[in-house]
Amino acid sequence: MNNLNEIYKSVLEADRTAVVICDLDHTIIYMNPTAIQRYVKWGGAALLGKNLLDCHNEKSRQMIVKVVDWFRADAAHNIIYTSHNEKENKDVYMVALRDDSGQLIGYYEKHEYRSPETMKMYDL
Repeated sequence: MNNLNEIYKSVLEADRTAVVICDLDHTIIYMNPTAIQRYVKWGGAALLGKNLLDCHNEKSRQMIVKVVDWFRADAAHNIIYTSHNEKENKDVYMVALRDDSGQLIGYYEKHEYRSPETMKMYDL
């Protein structure tokens, strides 16, 4: 059987939406291939190890810090709606990442597209 970490990584790397995971110091610790490509004009893979707050304006930085503080305040605080991108027809959320004991260990941004799938079902 495969290592569970390899399975998790495979799930993230197959995702068609950008996944950027940060630790509690706001350091970018993981980007899936979609995220690397999406953010290529801002550095792509070179963003790994950088501080996410440096990639945002002051208002956004304040909101990110506020949300992480909210995540810390209660183990039941795990997801918050942050924006809607009309151009891409998607909703954006921040999601808490917690260890087995419920301790906050990081966070990521989740994109949910509202547009219907254009791929044919089971088009093998």
